[in-house]
Amino acid sequence: MFQAAELGQAVSDREFKDREPDIWHRLLMQQQRLRRQADSAVLVDFAGVRGAGKSECTNLLNKWMDARWIHTHGFDPEVERERVRPRMWRYWMRLAPRGQIGLYLSGRYSPLLLDRVFERIDHEAFELRIRRINVFEKMLADDGMLVLKYWMHISKALQKERLQRIEQDPDHHWRVTETHWKHWALYDRFIEVAEQIISLTNTGHAPWEIVEASDPNYRALHVGASLHDQMDRHMTRVELHGKFREELNQQLDNGNGAGPAGPVKTVFDSLDFTKTLEKDDYQEQLEHYQSRLSRLQHRAQEKKLSTILVFEGPDASGKGGAIRRITNCLDARYFKVHPFAAPTDEESQHHYLWRFWRCIPRDGRLSIFDRSWYGRVLVERVEGLASDGEWRRAYREINAFEYELVDHGIVFLKFWIHVNEDEQLARFNKRQKTPHKQWKQTDEDWRNREKWHEYTAAAHDAIKLTDTQSCPWVLVEGNSKQRARIKVLQEVCRALEATLNEPA
Repeated sequence: MFQAAELGQAVSDREFKDREPDIWHRLLMQQQRLRRQADSAVLVDFAGVRGAGKSECTNLLNKWMDARWIHTHGFDPEVERERVRPRMWRYWMRLAPRGQIGLYLSGRYSPLLLDRVFERIDHEAFELRIRRINVFEKMLADDGMLVLKYWMHISKALQKERLQRIEQDPDHHWRVTETHWKHWALYDRFIEVAEQIISLTNTGHAPWEIVEASDPNYRALHVGASLHDQMDRHMTRVELHGKFREELNQQLDNGNGAGPAGPVKTVFDSLDFTKTLEKDDYQEQLEHYQSRLSRLQHRAQEKKLSTILVFEGPDASGKGGAIRRITNCLDARYFKVHPFAAPTDEESQHHYLWRFWRCIPRDGRLSIFDRSWYGRVLVERVEGLASDGEWRRAYREINAFEYELVDHGIVFLKFWIHVNEDEQLARFNKRQKTPHKQWKQTDEDWRNREKWHEYTAAAHDAIKLTDTQSCPWVLVEGNSKQRARIKVLQEVCRALEATLNEPA
């Protein structure tokens, strides 16, 4: 695979001096075009052999373009705040917003390469991490991001020569350590694993390009020209897609995919809304389960076990009341409730999952999501805020996201608290007559109610397509607020007891 990158291609200093201004100008123009368009971002990964010039390339790109709109990230070994969260969290947090460029050094591929070379992971774990990376890149590409990956290659002999030269430089000798020489001795093994990684992650939406990096001038011009051409093609496609999107949608008659306007059979039809709980029984069980939950969350905090609870359901279904019965018995230092509505301007400049990744708790903490990423397949679907393709692929993206949380060891529960249509109307009317609850009732709630059947159909699809063995939905009958709250507390306690191996 790498023989074609050891051909000895070179560019003289005179030729480089003549060609650099043109590359410089064209890249700067593409960057400004990207900023004006503001529909997509660019992610460039630099990986490869140590000493092949990855840092030099990123420095040069920051020189050629406006560095104010470039986000350069060098990924050192994980720090504590990264180790206590899912592996991909650190990469999501460093994504460039739309209209800007992100440069990654030693990003998601470097730890994988090292772990496999030194046999810290087996083949099965290696393939799993490859799949995670491919899913991550596919999500970004589907969202409109241009994902490019450059492998900077030099031969084993040239790497040795460069390490020796740096080692002999009195100003830079500190840059070469015993670890560098240890890696050099394993050069062939590094190349073997690198070939596997590139083969398994070289996709149409996130391609690799192997760059012969023995000559700095050739390397710089090659990367600059490649980046310019890829950006030019990408933005042209984005512009054409935007120009004809509305016309194409009309021709294909996609609509917004909101679902039928009338009643259809759904998973909610099997719920028994007649079940209630007497006041005395409710108070007794509430105290019992809140006491259990308080003890369990303290144990979870001690054992560095994090928890995520997701609450979805129609307006006035009782999500807030259920959440309060959880938080009232917990230490406020170790939990956070995240309410979500329409995305902010900053959030809109990223993939829709980005704002939820920001709220993933560290080990030992609890996060509660009042509304969540399911907005993509609920309100955004019904109201036509997401295209047909966007909300349809979101089921796959959500499943991958949630699996990553569970695989990290997070206790993950998602509740759909449901009320029937008559009960929702009664609660709406009661809110309007209750002074301290009037703020909850908005014109948007009434508008959403007019689309009850569309929202119910969308919720049915969401539950059907994301109710997985590792991340199942808990459906809660919400007509009786007391019974709903106890059921939620029971489920949270059971999940923590099972994970902590604590007796009921």
